[in-house]
Formats: sequence, structure tokens, C-alpha cells
Amino acid sequence: MSPPIRRYCIVGGGISGLVSAYRLRVAAGPDAVITLLDPADRLGGVLRTERIGGQLLDVGAEAFVARRPEVPALLAELGLGGRQIATSGARPLIYSEGRLHPLPADTVQGIPSRPEALTGLVDDATVRWMLDEPRRAFSWRHGADPSVADLVGDRFGEQVVTRSVDPLLGGVYSGSAATIGIRAGAPTVAAALDGGARNLTEAVTRALPPPQPGSVFGAIDGGYQVLIDELVRRAELQWAQVAARGVRRDGHRWSVLDDEGGHWPADAVVLAVPAPRLPALIGDLAPDTAAAARRIPVASAAVVALALPGGTPLPEQSGVLVAGRGRLHTKAVTLSSRKWGRRANVEMVRLSYGRFGEDLARSAGDEDLLTWAGRDLTTLFGISVDPVDARVVRWIDAMPQYGPGHAALVAELRAGLPKGLAVAGAYLDGIGVPACVASATRAAAALMVGGAPGAR
Repeated sequence: MSPPIRRYCIVGGGISGLVSAYRLRVAAGPDAVITLLDPADRLGGVLRTERIGGQLLDVGAEAFVARRPEVPALLAELGLGGRQIATSGARPLIYSEGRLHPLPADTVQGIPSRPEALTGLVDDATVRWMLDEPRRAFSWRHGADPSVADLVGDRFGEQVVTRSVDPLLGGVYSGSAATIGIRAGAPTVAAALDGGARNLTEAVTRALPPPQPGSVFGAIDGGYQVLIDELVRRAELQWAQVAARGVRRDGHRWSVLDDEGGHWPADAVVLAVPAPRLPALIGDLAPDTAAAARRIPVASAAVVALALPGGTPLPEQSGVLVAGRGRLHTKAVTLSSRKWGRRANVEMVRLSYGRFGEDLARSAGDEDLLTWAGRDLTTLFGISVDPVDARVVRWIDAMPQYGPGHAALVAELRAGLPKGLAVAGAYLDGIGVPACVASATRAAAALMVGGAPGAR
């Protein structure tokens, strides 16, 4: 007698859900039934490739850390290794106090290893305060996780936080040093302090990555859509274009309920949705997990993607990170054509809007965002041109904030899950595509090894 067919449900069609589906297909074999529930008009979540001004452009996440292994390994596994591209080597700028500055060198997420790297970006009194840091009394408790702002502000001064650190963390998390813990924002610095570094200067120096050949960041020729399409093809999934509204026990199995009254049976389920959606799905099944998910704050963001006329005078930099708010609405500008070394009859530019604590990405209309984008480019670069084409995309509640103690909170969240349920997503083990790939791989493995359904 042949064994029963295994059924899996994936809730959420972003990169975490798609990698989970692919990993389950590889592990469970061709006979398994894998159903993915997502009501969106396309799969991929915040990975979205659009044709703007005749050019393909990623309007969600647009790069990955190439020195992490997850994405290059996945691309190679899928036969897409040859599609990985590197940056041109152009460096970003920081806009602070009405001026453009080079991005400081020898820093970890903007935290400097040497004060002179911030000369011109911060005032002389701050430089002297940083120089004196190794001589000031310092205590560190192993395993501590203060906010980046509390640690760096105390040791190096507030200007270092607002002018050097916040611009980088704002670009990554849509947050700030005040909303991100040191173990998430700069884990190598925290590890150096745990390892006995006598002060913050020494910790950052230890944490600096060794020089490596090649680009820090990578992307995919043709955009992330190339990866999405291949994952869908390899996973051989059934896409149910409906929204899940709950997960229930059904004897020794699970049933995923959708918003149209449908029930989807499953032996195991991956919940690859943002943290705010978890409680509604499993509040009754896993109250501790739901409670932990509610304690993960999130931010919303919007991207304005522009195709400017070819020859528009832009600097030969990869973009601009913005310190503070001031005259600008944007928090970051990516000069995509310069970053990726691609010249065409248009210049591709992305402007990002929205930080934690703001409602801008929800409340501002498309015309407002487009108007601000034009003004911001004028302020930054002195240009005033009408775009050839434009697109506004919003990501609501998509940017989790990794506050102090986040790792313990995630451990609590996972511990509350019954067997047969797993979670994946950017709110767990790190923001960015590599971390999402890792969390999805972990979720699939948990269901295949010791993850058979059944009451705890």
C-alpha cells in the first residue's frame, strides 16, 4: 500500500513563503501537494520588479548582501548563478546639515572605529569626545542588548548617532538607532564586547570585516522577478489567490481557513506573513506566539521610482542616505543607474519614504510623494527635470523593528508554536533577502524533521 500523500500549506507569497515551498518540494518529493495562499495580484511580496521608462527596476528590495552565502547559494542551486551581478563600486553619500558628505570609511553600520573618519560630518567637540572614549570608564554585561542609540550616544555622542548611524539604520529598517538593539543593528560589535573588548572603539575595530575582493552587494540581472519565477516553477505549488483568516486543528492535521469560506487541509503549515498578521491566524492555537508577535513593532515605507531623461546630471555615487528630516522628505535615494553601472537612454532613481513612528507611507497620496521626490532631487543635486516615467509603491507594516531583546522575543515566539506549524519572515532572524531565505529554510526543515503534526 502506498504511503498517504503529504499536504503542506504556505500562508504568504513573499520570498520567505516561496523559498519555504521550494524547500518542502525538494524534501518531500514530487508527490506532495503544496498549496500557497496569498490574495495579491502577483507573488513575491516586497520583491517586485517593474518596467519603468523601458528599464527593469526592483521597486522593493533591490539588492542583497553578497558576502552572506544564502542568496548566491540559492541562485547557484536554481541554475541562476550566472544572473548574479555586482555593483559598479560607486559609494554612497550622506546628506546632513544641508550638505553632502562621503560615507565614512571603517565603520560598522555607521559606528566609527576611528574618530577622524567622521571629520566634517560631526563637530570638533564630538571628535574629541570620541578620541577620549578609550580612556573613559566603561562596563559591559555579557549578553546585554541596549539600543544602538543608548550605547553609541553615550560613548561617541549624539551627533554620531544622528549623522552617521541613523542614516544607515533608516535605510535598512525604516527605523532609527533608538528603535534597534545593538545585537541586531551591529551584531559583530556586540560579539566583540562579549569577547572582552575594553571599550566601544576597540569593539568596533575588532568588528570591522577583513578586506575582501568583490562587491559587498549583489542583484539579479532581470530583477528579483527572475528568482521568483524560478522558485514558483521548481516548487510546483498550487497558488490559491485568497487570504488566510485562520488555522485550526482538524484531528491530527491542520486546516487553513480562507476569507471565502474555503478550508485547505494540511499535514503542516508555514506561516510566512508579517508579524502583525500572526495573531489573527493563530491566536487561539498559540496564544504565547501571538502575544510575542504583537510586541514586534513595524514601520511602513514607500518607494518612488523615477526614470529621468538620459544625461540628467547626477553624481557618480550609488546614492544618498539622509540624516534627520530637515528640508527633505526622503530618507534615502538610490541612483540605480550609477550603482549598477548601467547606462541607457534614462537614469533610474529610487527615493524611499517612511520611518518608524511616521504615518507618511500610509497617509501621503501618490501625487504628494511624486512632488516631494522632485523637490528632494532639487535640494540634493540642484536638478529640476520631469521624469520620463514614474511609479509609486507602498509597503505597509512591512519593516519590523529589531528592538533591544529581539532575539529572546523571537525565541519565545517560536517556542509557543505547536508541532506542525512553523514561521518564516523578515521579523525573525534579520531583515533582508538572505535572512528571509535562511528563515524559510529553517521553517521547512522544522516541518520535515520532528515537525509532524500533533498536540504538544
